[in-house]
Amino acid sequence: MRISTDRILTTHVGSLPRGQALSDLLVAKANRQPYDVAALEREIKIALDTIVAKQIFAGIDIGNDGEMPRTDFVSYIAERMTGFGRTEKQARPLPLDAKTFPIWFDLINRSGRRRINVYDFPQAVGEIAYGDFSGVTAECEGFKACAAAKDGFVEPFMTAVSPGFAATAIMNRHYDSDEAYVFALARALKREYDAIVAEGFVLQIDAPDMGMERAGYYQDKSLAEFQAAIEMHVAALNEALADIPRDRVRLHACWGNRDGPHYHDVPCPDILPIMYQANVGAICLPFANPRHQHEIEALRTQPLPDGMVLIPGVIETTNNYVEHPMVVAERLCRAADCVGDRERIIAGTDCGFGTIAGDTFTAEDVVWAKLAALAEGARIASRRLWG
Repeated sequence: MRISTDRILTTHVGSLPRGQALSDLLVAKANRQPYDVAALEREIKIALDTIVAKQIFAGIDIGNDGEMPRTDFVSYIAERMTGFGRTEKQARPLPLDAKTFPIWFDLINRSGRRRINVYDFPQAVGEIAYGDFSGVTAECEGFKACAAAKDGFVEPFMTAVSPGFAATAIMNRHYDSDEAYVFALARALKREYDAIVAEGFVLQIDAPDMGMERAGYYQDKSLAEFQAAIEMHVAALNEALADIPRDRVRLHACWGNRDGPHYHDVPCPDILPIMYQANVGAICLPFANPRHQHEIEALRTQPLPDGMVLIPGVIETTNNYVEHPMVVAERLCRAADCVGDRERIIAGTDCGFGTIAGDTFTAEDVVWAKLAALAEGARIASRRLWG
């Protein structure tokens, strides 16, 4: 992946605002309601043109398609693979924050903001395999055509879910163990990963299981049991990445992209060494939020492996404060100091801004102001670090 020897490049972590028209169509599709297929394809094309232009205008160097064609960053695979269906069994467990802070959780549910039920995703009911590969092809081709027309990114990237998070978000009702399910997902996702890289994109693996699921799927396990499970997830991911050079892959881990207490989040130092086991060239971690901002210091005692790049989140994605560029610059300089190498820092965001269609915490116009502040902060930090 591209790095710079004279300034800090900028990126973000994937999803961007889809706009009302596209969001409404994607929500209808996700909720199995009637929708206009031709209108959806048209709105995706319009959104792609808009989203690429706005990223470039905001000053984003390493951009993507904003995940415009997807309802969310994980359940999309159920449309592309065989073996998924629906059962009457309850799916994902509620996170510990929902149990500790029921008033907060009730407030979230009553807000009417969430329009797709993440606790009603399809489940694995048979052997997992790629069936219709046209979704991957169409997404890559759509973005390539748009990005080529604008020709403004230093480098493009595309996201794909990790086997580990797919296994915790889309529950297993078929395989005889979690491990068998995770590795089956890895074998299927390998085709998607290989195709994305073959199209010339940097591949971003989205793996919130490495942080978020400590207080979610694995909330009844000990820390050691959780760490063992995540190590297994990384082993499966590495199997899926076997034919891809590590410098073409970046890994995004987080503690859940929600405006919540995050009271039960696992500390970053407890999982950082496991992330380092992934065969990737960069890791993206959220360090702008008030729960984990201080944990950037863990990079001093648990240094990045040789050659690995850090993409620290320096912009929060679940509130409407627009960070001052000076704050962004301070965070980036701190990250460079912790890593000990200014050339191994790329400025990023904590998470995506549109993780689920129709469900965003940050207003669309504020998102672009935040990304512009990211770019300006990176310019200030670059002057400080390079002179």
